[in-house]
Amino acid sequence: MDPLSAALKVAGSGMEAEATRLRIVSENIANARTTGDTPGADPYRRKTITFGNELDRVSGVTTVDVKKIGVDKGNFVEEHDPSNPAADANGVVKMPNVNMLIEMADLREANRSYEANLQSIRQSRDLISATIDLLKG
Repeated sequence: MDPLSAALKVAGSGMEAEATRLRIVSENIANARTTGDTPGADPYRRKTITFGNELDRVSGVTTVDVKKIGVDKGNFVEEHDPSNPAADANGVVKMPNVNMLIEMADLREANRSYEANLQSIRQSRDLISATIDLLKG
């Protein structure tokens, strides 16, 4: 496989992985206040994503892929809110282990990584077009 096609393949796999990461972070943000359905029930648990590399045997290029989508085993935050339907007998509600500061940092990093991969694809495409133009002329 030529280097420009390899660059396209690697950047494309990076975009797919970062799109999945953006989806996971968005789910975490959307569920940051989702409690359990019954008193004392566990609330939403923060999702995590792990990337891995994979060798594409056809092209010989190492790409990135989503290795695992897991959950954060961290402790839940407990709040005193007796009016909440998920409150236990003492009025304590378990809240998700989602830290908005971490999620916003992850969101920003994933977005920038996605944009960097997109820019790599644009540059590779421009180089391929320039090469074709040189071969025509």
